[in-house]
Amino acid sequence: MSKESKKKLTPVQLEYHHFIKSRQPERPVWKNCIIAFLVGGSICLIGQLISTFYIHMFGFDKESAGDPTVATLIFISVLLTGLGVYDHIAQRAGAGTIIPVTGFANAMASAAIEHRSEGFVLGVGGNMFKLAGSVIVFGVFAAFVIAIIKVLLKTLLGGA
Repeated sequence: MSKESKKKLTPVQLEYHHFIKSRQPERPVWKNCIIAFLVGGSICLIGQLISTFYIHMFGFDKESAGDPTVATLIFISVLLTGLGVYDHIAQRAGAGTIIPVTGFANAMASAAIEHRSEGFVLGVGGNMFKLAGSVIVFGVFAAFVIAIIKVLLKTLLGGA
């Protein structure tokens, strides 16, 4: 709580605030950060291993190996979500499981599983794409803004 908001509290509210503060367990912030870093790094390492597998086993180059690697990571994430394993990993790892591809796939699959009893169109499709819609709109808008900046910089700097 900020100092300004503490000044506005009555003595009873301050006493209650201190009481609540004394009852709250301490959060192991550094431990959580290290675990999130290690789990997120492990997910990225798995992605790199999959990419290397596609390069060596199927003759992809580095650029073209990205698409099947992402598809494989999405498949693994959705499969683990469906089996209930991803939730247990996320409980322990926290923010480490929010690597963009796997975290987004987990969020989509979780919404689909949660609302399947409402039907495929209104339940699964409607609720699954509530999340996807905002992410897609943000992605398209961000790409548009970046493209405009790139064109302006090329025009102003006279680059090729």
